[in-house]
Amino acid sequence: MENIIRIENVKYKYDKEDNTYAVDGVNLDIRKGEFTAIIGHNGSGKSTLAKLINSLLLPVEGKIYVKGMDTSDDSKLWDIRQTAGMVFQNPDNQLVATIVEEDIAFGPENQGVEPEEIRRRVDDALNAVGMYEFRKRPPHMLSGGQKQRIAIAGILALNSNCIILDEPTAMLDPSGRKEVMETLGKLKEQGKTILLITHYMDEAVQADRVVIMDKGNIKLDGTPKEVFRNIDEIKRFGLDVPQVTELAQALAKEGLNIPYDTIDVKELVDALCQ
Repeated sequence: MENIIRIENVKYKYDKEDNTYAVDGVNLDIRKGEFTAIIGHNGSGKSTLAKLINSLLLPVEGKIYVKGMDTSDDSKLWDIRQTAGMVFQNPDNQLVATIVEEDIAFGPENQGVEPEEIRRRVDDALNAVGMYEFRKRPPHMLSGGQKQRIAIAGILALNSNCIILDEPTAMLDPSGRKEVMETLGKLKEQGKTILLITHYMDEAVQADRVVIMDKGNIKLDGTPKEVFRNIDEIKRFGLDVPQVTELAQALAKEGLNIPYDTIDVKELVDALCQ
């Protein structure tokens, strides 16, 4: 499968005088159409890595390529950000217009896209995130989850192949979080590449792949089942594990025939009923 993002031995530090790297020698490939979740406690380097991919920061060592484009090449800056669009934590900081459809059109308009094509992109993007019926609404009248879906639609209207989300549900209530995760699931089905930075384990288990970072390094990388079975190791990084996985392993230690890599409730119930 084609790589849309390639990270080669990347290092970054915020203070040139400091010997501590926020990202320290990371190597990572993100494949086209893959849904990858990156998790880690505060200061692990996960958000810094997201900004490096989007050219908001530049590596002090190593290289990052987005669809073959070097993120340190100034001439490719806008092409990179169009290819790998970024959604941030606070949706209110990303909305610029007074009407939803005008906000979605803002990016393509600034790229000089023809009006007819803008109309098509806006409608397609709003339909993709389930927000078409709200196209005439003021963004400030929407819920947090709806605002975040509008922010995602704005990235889709730029024809982005990859969406990078930096803790997009951190400021949302459970209903808003559910809306955003359902939207990401639909976009995954449509072939979009998704890179989700999160600290919610129940969101990470919905990904194809989970990457755990600690102190600027990648510590674990694999499918949710492969990663979350390492409960003791994950807890050493200051992280929780899915509650169902912890329960499954506790039951297994008591002699029940429960797989150690159980990650969802249905799977646990099925194992208990056998």
